[in-house]
Amino acid sequence: MNPKTYSAKRDELEPRWYIVDAQDMVLGRLISEVATILRGKHKPTFTPHLNCGDFVIVLNAAKIAVTRNRLDDKIYYRHSQYPGGLKQETLRQALQKHPERVIERAVKGMLPHNKLGDDMLHRLKVYAGAEHPHQAQKPVPWERPTAEKALAEMEAKRQREQAREQEPEQAAVEA
Repeated sequence: MNPKTYSAKRDELEPRWYIVDAQDMVLGRLISEVATILRGKHKPTFTPHLNCGDFVIVLNAAKIAVTRNRLDDKIYYRHSQYPGGLKQETLRQALQKHPERVIERAVKGMLPHNKLGDDMLHRLKVYAGAEHPHQAQKPVPWERPTAEKALAEMEAKRQREQAREQEPEQAAVEA
């Protein structure tokens, strides 16, 4: 067993694109999953000081669910810094106007509050409907990883790297 802690290098990071359908999912549970993906904590190569997370596309943001009376009880505040400039809106009003911002704001609160957190937040793409313009990135639906999947994925990656190393050797032998 290696006594040293593994620390990923920037070149080793391979971000993926995932799709999360928010329809009928509870807001807090959805956001905690998304924040985990953006941070990269679901990967065995997680390194706290690097942006090792993946890209996340959240669809159907307007159709999220909340528990109890939060649609009317949860209030978002902001202030213009002028006397009497307190603005407030309920979760219901925010979802009607701009449902993407509700999810973005909730995820922002679960990420680190520094430049690294800002970089992670830029990997979040939220859309009110079911359509998105990111087909070129070939996103896959998000499934919670298990240890077996992670080990199989690491083994497949190791085999691909070995195959790449053997290709130049075979070309040199043939020449």
